[in-house]
Amino acid sequence: MTARIHSIWLLPTASDEVLLTGIVKELSGRFGTPIFAPHLTVLGDSEMTADALAHAIETAAQEVSAFAEAVNAVETSEAYFRSFYARFPVATPLIRLKQALDPQGLEGFMPHVSLLYGPVEAAAKAQAAREIGERLTGRSIRFDRLCVVTSGQEVAIADWRVVVTAPLGEG
Repeated sequence: MTARIHSIWLLPTASDEVLLTGIVKELSGRFGTPIFAPHLTVLGDSEMTADALAHAIETAAQEVSAFAEAVNAVETSEAYFRSFYARFPVATPLIRLKQALDPQGLEGFMPHVSLLYGPVEAAAKAQAAREIGERLTGRSIRFDRLCVVTSGQEVAIADWRVVVTAPLGEG
């Protein structure tokens, strides 16, 4: 039996989650790509137990208040899980969460919320990125909770499940 893989996600508030989920569904319908919950990955593909990660997010969530950050840009890449995404600045609350939950990954940290997974023809993807960028660039997204999720590159997207959630501080 393989180890259970978990990730730590930072999730947007309910209203911003509705907005971003709508975009994920719009792009999925347009390009035939998977639907998934929009999130900002703080730690991916960890073999730590869900209990250990739950304790870690509860501790980190007490130290960082809910916050909003503006989308810097909507960008694309060839990476499957970062094919099309909203990029955020490496702001203080994000740095604090990353230091607390994945200090080894801080150097290459690129905060983003993916909006499309998978390969899409480059010109069509670039056009969609321009359209979505006009709607999202500069818009603030508020984040209010961390969660441990059974997810990872080796876990089918349809099988991703939230295990535990910890609200960020009220600040």
